[in-house]
Amino acid sequence: MQVKILHTGAIENNIDLAVLMLSSPEEAFAFCSGKPEYDYLMQKAQKGDEVIVLNQWMRKIYCIAAWNQHKGKQLPDYERLEKIRRAGNRIAKLMRKDGSSQIQLTVGNDKTAALLALTEGIALGSYQFLNYQPAKQAKQQTPTIYCYAANNIQPALDELSRVTAANFLVRDLVNEPPTMLTIQELSTRAIAAGQEAGFEVEVLHKAQIEALRMNGLLTVSKGSATEPAFNILTYKPANALNAKPLVLVGKGIVYDTGGYSIKTSEGMETMKCDMGGAAAVIGAFTAIASNKLPVYVVGLIPSTDNRISSHAYVPGDIITYANGKSVEVLNTDAEGRLILADALIYAQKYEPRLVIDLATLTGAAMRAIGRQACVMMGTAPDEVKQRLIASGRTVYERIVEFPLWDDYDQYIQSDIADIKNTGIPEAGAITAGKFLEHFTAYDWIHLDIAGPTFIKSADHYRGPNGTGYGARLLYDFVKGFFA
Repeated sequence: MQVKILHTGAIENNIDLAVLMLSSPEEAFAFCSGKPEYDYLMQKAQKGDEVIVLNQWMRKIYCIAAWNQHKGKQLPDYERLEKIRRAGNRIAKLMRKDGSSQIQLTVGNDKTAALLALTEGIALGSYQFLNYQPAKQAKQQTPTIYCYAANNIQPALDELSRVTAANFLVRDLVNEPPTMLTIQELSTRAIAAGQEAGFEVEVLHKAQIEALRMNGLLTVSKGSATEPAFNILTYKPANALNAKPLVLVGKGIVYDTGGYSIKTSEGMETMKCDMGGAAAVIGAFTAIASNKLPVYVVGLIPSTDNRISSHAYVPGDIITYANGKSVEVLNTDAEGRLILADALIYAQKYEPRLVIDLATLTGAAMRAIGRQACVMMGTAPDEVKQRLIASGRTVYERIVEFPLWDDYDQYIQSDIADIKNTGIPEAGAITAGKFLEHFTAYDWIHLDIAGPTFIKSADHYRGPNGTGYGARLLYDFVKGFFA
């Protein structure tokens, strides 16, 4: 589904209208049919209603109270814009309930940021994954959003539309069942996205992976009936501002049973989302390339599933990587870090300016901060990490930094190898990050996105199920970092 987002220079009387009130209900006065309707609006606004619906003969008017106050405190700009997005999501749900597919928006000519936030909230809130519900799919309508502004803001709306489409792509990939989104299918969809958006995809198969001594990926894939893949995404426009690329690495475990360290049945219910990092990288490339950002970006996606067979790896096995580092496997359910290590080693060949990996890596990260944000660690300069955190606030895909102190190294030391793939019960997200650090030799940031990638119940415009986390975050970061 693709949301249509269009600029308009006039407001029609026969299409539903959303009016964003930033300071007082008077901003919606001109759209009320008379004083009784305005008095009703005032009464609802004074009661604290955030979305007030006026039923008129030819249309509905959604009046959105977006005051810059919450519990008596001034909201920072990013919090206020998120409040507007969430109001937009409520309108999207009301539109779906009413069977409406068109909406006009107005907020005043000098409030473009607020108008874009409202548009984004409606667009993101309109997402539905109906691939396996044909009756609902047949009734699904493509929403059209008309944004009223005196100046032509269509370029900004086009950019927003393409970023929203990238978010939808991530959600679609995460929501697909593992019988459909196989190792090969993930590569196929990356290639299709590249052909449409304008980036290249090369897929390395088992013989090439063996030649490169990607022994983490080869080991994890031993239990699978399907061969692994290593996907290389490249976007290098002629006007790129950076000679050395930004490298994005995504964990591509298309399904995770835990291997012989098997998960519980409940633990496996959502493990189709274990390729959320790979999906985020594909989505980020889609947004970056389709909007023609002048940046050189490389994406690396090691892909397999983690299953059980007579050939599968087991606790006690040793893996020796291409950089000579040996790893003792103590838990086959800590497989994501094993395949990411290969990609982090491979990234060195690009002499990258920065490497960011994204992975649904640890339950520890989710237990620490819930599903509201992702965990960050890394060796990149503080100003780079702060820029990424700022992007997280801007798009409201928030980030919490954890320490990467040397104190934690002791917990992954092995008696029979250089390191082991699990640490102590405490600080599990950090010891996973310390493991990955052993395979980096450049400025690097690790994002553990286990919490926000998949949620069972909707959180405003996020979810239910896949949230699309990562694509909007990375797009905003890349756009600002290389500006």
